[in-house]
Amino acid sequence: MPDRPLILVSFGFLHLATDHQGRPVLPDADRIEDVRERLRDPAAARDILDFDGHHPRVQDVVLATPGARELLDNLTDYAALPAGPRRIAVGCAGGRHRACALIELLAQRVADRGIAAMTLHLHAHLPRVLKN
Repeated sequence: MPDRPLILVSFGFLHLATDHQGRPVLPDADRIEDVRERLRDPAAARDILDFDGHHPRVQDVVLATPGARELLDNLTDYAALPAGPRRIAVGCAGGRHRACALIELLAQRVADRGIAAMTLHLHAHLPRVLKN
């Protein structure tokens, strides 16, 4: 077992700072998953809009999204590799629903495998991003 916990980071691409060339400054991670186009935005489920990915209802909605379980399985297997990553990051548009829920679910799964992990949610506390 590694002596340091695995760090699991959720973030929102729309909240990231940009570099001098206008590119987003991504969180430091061994693997970054961009789920903006991979998983549909759960905003259609109006009953979850006031919650973030810590809430079980949001997690259920995200898990019901086609492709979410497969991604979570893949990230769990990746986290359990013998050499083991130090940081995994998942980003969605605002970092409030998809990314936060996936990181919370991933933390539960790696804990079930005996892997110590810490979660860091960079933008889950921010208001929902509304597109113009």
